[in-house]
Amino acid sequence: MSTRFLLASLVLSSLTITAQAAPVQVKVTVENLSPVNSVAIAPLRLGFHSGTFDAFNIGQTAGAEIIAIAEGGSDALWNPAFQAADPTAVVGSVLPAGIIHGETSSATFMVDPSVNRYFSFAAMVVPSNDFFIGNDDPTEYELFDATGNLKLTSITQKSRDIWDAGSEVHDPLAAAFISGATNGNRANQNSVVAFNFAEFSAYNGLTTARGYTFDSQLTADSDVYKISFEVTPVPEPETYALLLAGLGLVGLMARRRNLKTIHIS
Repeated sequence: MSTRFLLASLVLSSLTITAQAAPVQVKVTVENLSPVNSVAIAPLRLGFHSGTFDAFNIGQTAGAEIIAIAEGGSDALWNPAFQAADPTAVVGSVLPAGIIHGETSSATFMVDPSVNRYFSFAAMVVPSNDFFIGNDDPTEYELFDATGNLKLTSITQKSRDIWDAGSEVHDPLAAAFISGATNGNRANQNSVVAFNFAEFSAYNGLTTARGYTFDSQLTADSDVYKISFEVTPVPEPETYALLLAGLGLVGLMARRRNLKTIHIS
């Protein structure tokens, strides 16, 4: 067997093992696609899971975990609820808060696609009292297929995808992200989860926490937010061991070959 053939075989073997390895690194990148001076997005709260965690349902009263996100962008209740419903889920966030038009942010997560095939997310949309984006159906976004291959490269949210948690009365004087607003002025709405983006126009002309004058400009088909996925395989420890052993063997064979050449000469 030639040294070149042996090296090629070892590399192929290591790649095969890598391809069969369960864990992958998933880089999640978010981008605010809304018009200039329009809505900002709070930190993205997310989870890779088995399809069991149902964060909310249209037409029903919002639970405490989604209200905490919709009213303040907090994952203090979301994370424990997610882990309780699905102990093997990978839960986390993409920071920072309040990204505006054209801004992006990324975070990387270690995921076992054979266990956590589905992706769920939620993030507050501001300025608002209780608006957010997120998936109603826990199996709506199947990120990986049954063999662990990536099925989705991105998710785009439009204005028509924005939810109203129905938990807090719409009031610019008590809204998040509005300069001078007082959160303590808020009042319970006692309604249900529904789609709503039209009320953003009520904030037009007000100064935001980022210092710009708000101008909604949103229509039903306006792109608001994009979540992109990039996957990198994570080799198992035995892959590295095989590759190192193979390289050592190739080196030894090359050394013997050189010595033989010298002896013949």
